[in-house]
Amino acid sequence: MIKGLTKQEVEERIEKGHVNYNAEPKTKSEKTIIKEHIFTYFNILNFCLALAIIIASVIWGNLFSGLKNCLFMGVVFINAIISIIQEIISKRIIDKLTLIASKKVKVLREEEESVNTEEIVLDDILILKIGDQVPCDAVILEGQLEVSEEFITGESDPLEKSTNQELLSGSFVVSGSCYAKVIHVGLDNYVSKISTEAKHKKKIKSVIKDSFDSIVKIISIFIIPIGIILFLTQLQANNFIYVDALYKTVAALIGMIPEGLILLTSSVMAVSVIRLSRYNVLVQELYCIETLSRVDVICLDKTGTLTEAEMEVIKFIPYKTDESEVEKVMREYTSVMNADNETMIALKKYFKGETTWQNKDVKPFSSSKKYSSIKFDNNITYYLGALEFIMEDISPYEKIIKKNETYRMITIASEEKKEKKVIGFIFLENKVRQEAKETLDYFQEQKVQIKIISGDSLNTVLNITDKVGVTNLKGIDVSKLNDEELKKIVEEYNVFARVNPFQKKIIINALQHNNHTVAMTGDGVNDVLALKESDFAISFKEATAPARNVSQIILLDGNFASLPKVVAEGRRTINNLERSSSLLLVKTIFTILLALFSVLIAERYFFVPIQLTLINAFTIGIPSFLLALEPNHERVEGNFLLRIISKSLPTALIVVFNVMIVVAFQYTFNLPFELTSTLAVFLTGTTGFIFLYRTCQPFNIQRAILYSLLFLGFGYSILYQFGFFELTQINNSIVLIFFVLSVCSIYFYDKFNKISCWLFHKFDKTIKEKNIIFK
Repeated sequence: MIKGLTKQEVEERIEKGHVNYNAEPKTKSEKTIIKEHIFTYFNILNFCLALAIIIASVIWGNLFSGLKNCLFMGVVFINAIISIIQEIISKRIIDKLTLIASKKVKVLREEEESVNTEEIVLDDILILKIGDQVPCDAVILEGQLEVSEEFITGESDPLEKSTNQELLSGSFVVSGSCYAKVIHVGLDNYVSKISTEAKHKKKIKSVIKDSFDSIVKIISIFIIPIGIILFLTQLQANNFIYVDALYKTVAALIGMIPEGLILLTSSVMAVSVIRLSRYNVLVQELYCIETLSRVDVICLDKTGTLTEAEMEVIKFIPYKTDESEVEKVMREYTSVMNADNETMIALKKYFKGETTWQNKDVKPFSSSKKYSSIKFDNNITYYLGALEFIMEDISPYEKIIKKNETYRMITIASEEKKEKKVIGFIFLENKVRQEAKETLDYFQEQKVQIKIISGDSLNTVLNITDKVGVTNLKGIDVSKLNDEELKKIVEEYNVFARVNPFQKKIIINALQHNNHTVAMTGDGVNDVLALKESDFAISFKEATAPARNVSQIILLDGNFASLPKVVAEGRRTINNLERSSSLLLVKTIFTILLALFSVLIAERYFFVPIQLTLINAFTIGIPSFLLALEPNHERVEGNFLLRIISKSLPTALIVVFNVMIVVAFQYTFNLPFELTSTLAVFLTGTTGFIFLYRTCQPFNIQRAILYSLLFLGFGYSILYQFGFFELTQINNSIVLIFFVLSVCSIYFYDKFNKISCWLFHKFDKTIKEKNIIFK
């Protein structure tokens, strides 16, 4: 008789830590998310600069001036709010999708009771039946059952388990019942061993993020020493008036900080997340949506991706019997049997209609016998199940078996007066997703290689891949290959069968080693290692928690056809961000160069913070955001970082050139500094509008309206709000100098732009030829 643990034995195991605590990877807490997005290097630096201005303005006695010169903090707050909200929304959805943690499990202790999976202890006796998921590794003490290890090993065929055989955590009971003793808990479970690597947050492989990180890293190194040197220079140039020196220094430093880049990216990505949510696509990381547009290899798990869990009857073949007679038998048979598994559900759907027979004796499916049987009132017994278990000699049927070996075959036989004969064969397979073919056709048109990876047999996988339209099929059973052999054949084959979880990871790594950007779809624990290693991981709502937690996107309705929409969003994001980022990078480049120029000539810096806010708003911030939201489905090409630098550098150099000429005018004609500063603002804004004009081409109605409104807004500000922006009122000398330098700006912009494009094209070509990874 099976005896469970006593309360004292349970408490002893809990004290020793032998309890099944949830080892699945956790999402970050909301507190952690908020901290991560608020306490960043540049946020803290911006806050310190704003605080310094406020303190100085209070000491100076002009708090209003301090507050308006702190308007740059608005960008910092908006950026943090967008990022925090998006990540918290994703976290809450993921937490709702937790699979195993909320399940109750029946255990036998002093009596039968239901406990949470985290309350199971070592040596507990589990009571398992049809539909249960095995929560811990266990050994069967009594009973027998069939289990599906599809989420664990990828093998779709149910496995028979009986006394003294081991059950793997995460597998599902398909039929039968048993008592099983827990042999592993927590991290010792099979599921946990595979998913442990997924515990830590996966680094997002984003070209945009890496490019911006490179820019931020360089600026982070130089901004403090430049700031100190500039402040000392400004002290001397401003006759040791600390407030003026501080304002000028802060203006330079906030101009160097590319907070607009981060805000723009966060905003555009957040809009993409909202758009994709309409198609039931959950994006877990802001930066990940651009990655799929760069993918050139997509690895698909057959089960759950190309096929559904649902089975369907492909065909049935009568054997030496009239077809209508076999159909009649199957209608009567399926009407009696309970639909307690996917196979019987599929049979009931296929064979339906009027029934008239009465049954005398029903024997349900048995894992040991591999068939079920029913004796009807006509005294004929019918058998349904595996051919080799129903018939002693299967040689007469070998041709049929071989011809249909890609399907799951079920035999229907009859027995009358102790004479048994086969009357038909039924062939089933997992239902192919309707959207799979269309989606794979899309990827093949986009020159994306498709690799199918499955734990099933090669023939089964080839049959499915052929149906969904994968071209140039070349498959291999990798079960007998070692790691080195597997690495060598990843380029040669596009169908991999009998693949274990660790081999999936090897395939992904080998493809990446060959300079591919790899996407991976999966839903089971057996896919976790590969999903984590891939550049872009995709899972489904029904997937196991470890698979979901390492995925960049989750298809909440399981619709594989959503992937092309993600590609389209990625392309729109990259191409538009490239255009808009070049606008934003202009400010960072010219500010650094002007700061160095100011130090070199020991002159007062040319802007105060509120003036940079004016230039930034009308020529950079507003247009960059709106342009980044436009439709754009062009193929992503070239090096992102090189392209945005090549576009922004000419404009930045023109700004510096203009300021240098203005300074020359100042010294030559003994112009007051206020006039020089005003001219610098005018010319910087004009140069910004020249660049914006080129960026908006080809013009459409929306861009023309945008450009006109921005130009008018800038004009209104400098003509009628000059006092607020600390500008000098326009006079004839300003108009004359402004006109001359504006003409020069247009002329030199074209020259600088041609030289810049030529140089960066050569540089990009060299990088590609020498296979240098430079993002």
